[in-house]
Amino acid sequence: MIISTSLWRKAFVTVVAVAGFVSLYEVTILDSKYAARQAVLREATALPSPGARLAFSATGYCKGETTASGVAVRSGVAAADPTLLPVGSVIEIDSLESRYNGVYTILDTGPEIQGREIDIYMWSCTEALEFGRRPIHITVLRLGWNPRASSPSFMERFFKRPTKAPASASSPGKSDPDVPRP
Repeated sequence: MIISTSLWRKAFVTVVAVAGFVSLYEVTILDSKYAARQAVLREATALPSPGARLAFSATGYCKGETTASGVAVRSGVAAADPTLLPVGSVIEIDSLESRYNGVYTILDTGPEIQGREIDIYMWSCTEALEFGRRPIHITVLRLGWNPRASSPSFMERFFKRPTKAPASASSPGKSDPDVPRP
């Protein structure tokens, strides 16, 4: 009841409470900005792996008849740096206009493509020039030709049975009846 009798004490307690809430709010805001900055940095430096969402830049290209993998060029084909995304990788682009969003297969490599760059094949050279260079976000669905390098789907993760370790062929010190002795 000491606080309720004096107006100055009420004002002092109110100011202290407001300062406490403001400082707590500021700490939370600074932490959120730091976390967002760390997420962007992690995205910019992470190596491609199945399921990873990464920042790249995209350009359009229209020249050529066959890709580095020997497949004829067509829509849905993209070119990338083979050290990051090997030939046969499957990616999904979802940060462009709807006509460019979709699933692309890396079937080509270009001499000018280095680092986090992707070239998207387009039928029209005019359209490719209009496309220019744009920042994009990709999701890696598969790395290379190996189907086991895919990100597991929900159903695969949910229903996957644990694998047992292979049994050894024979134990040391015990003889195998099917193997003839010398």
